[in-house]
Amino acid sequence: MFVPWPLIAVGTGALCVFFVAEHFVRRALRRLSKHTEILANNTHHPFRWFCATAIVATTVGRALSSGWQHVITLLLIGTGAWLFAGVLTTLERTAMSRLRVGEPDNLRARRAQTQLAVVHRFTIVIIAILALGAMLMTFPAARAAGTSLLASAGVIGAIAALAAQSLLGNVFAGLQMAFSDAIRLDDVVIVEEEWGRIEEITLTYVVVHLWDDRRLVMPTSYFMSKPFQNWTRTGSWLLGTVELDVDWSVDVDAMRAELDSILRSTALWDGRSNVLQVTDATNTLIRVRALVSAKDAGTLWDLRCLVRERLVNWIQQHEPDSRPRIRVDSTRNALSPRSPGEETIQRTS
Repeated sequence: MFVPWPLIAVGTGALCVFFVAEHFVRRALRRLSKHTEILANNTHHPFRWFCATAIVATTVGRALSSGWQHVITLLLIGTGAWLFAGVLTTLERTAMSRLRVGEPDNLRARRAQTQLAVVHRFTIVIIAILALGAMLMTFPAARAAGTSLLASAGVIGAIAALAAQSLLGNVFAGLQMAFSDAIRLDDVVIVEEEWGRIEEITLTYVVVHLWDDRRLVMPTSYFMSKPFQNWTRTGSWLLGTVELDVDWSVDVDAMRAELDSILRSTALWDGRSNVLQVTDATNTLIRVRALVSAKDAGTLWDLRCLVRERLVNWIQQHEPDSRPRIRVDSTRNALSPRSPGEETIQRTS
């Protein structure tokens, strides 16, 4: 293989000019705005490799051997797919940066964020598959094999679908989950009796960030086939209960007034629900339930703990006789006969 020196000089000069121009253009894009900075960061490396390969192909490509020309073609396909994926990543991050996820009423923003994330991952997988297929089709042997495989595509497709049934089921479940609005990023859920938030949604699995900083990784098909609780399905506001077992002598009206005073003195309460009711009465105790409300799950938990602590303190200070007690009637009818066992115990004592 012999490459004329003029072609090498032209190619080297073109590469040097390109790298210098690309450096200044990238710096200018980063200074223009936040969106152009995202574009420069995500497309920097793929754009540099794609343009460098294109310059080599146009300057000295014809003077190279067929093997090196094939290598350049493969590089063009790979870097072109990489650049296209970088552009799509820029579009996704630009769209996500405009979503107001930090607001209290962020239902629509989280729905759009979930759909963008799932569609982005699905698109990247499709780009990778198409790029790999295009690379394989540049080999003559692969083209001949592809032609022969088309005749038996039905059998091969059935075998592949059977082998990848679980994987394909998770992929389609991920797409269905993104657009059916069953769960979204940052949703509060109860899964396998665990409380947590949806941290990540991919095509094959979902990561749930549990309350104690553990991560529960579940297949996406789980959320389409088994029941689970979504506390933020239609909104972040929630209702919660605080239950106390107290004695029959408790002053329920005074306890209701104390609950109202507790709620009005804290910013955790959102002002929607303030109810105290006796929900059960047994032989020795009555059950009092306080129904309160808050703007989200975390705030509701803190509010319930606060109400429970304040009501316990109020009972100890103002209604000490209302604490749970077990009454024992020690009176006995003197005329009632004693059993042999009771007589034995009496003599022993």
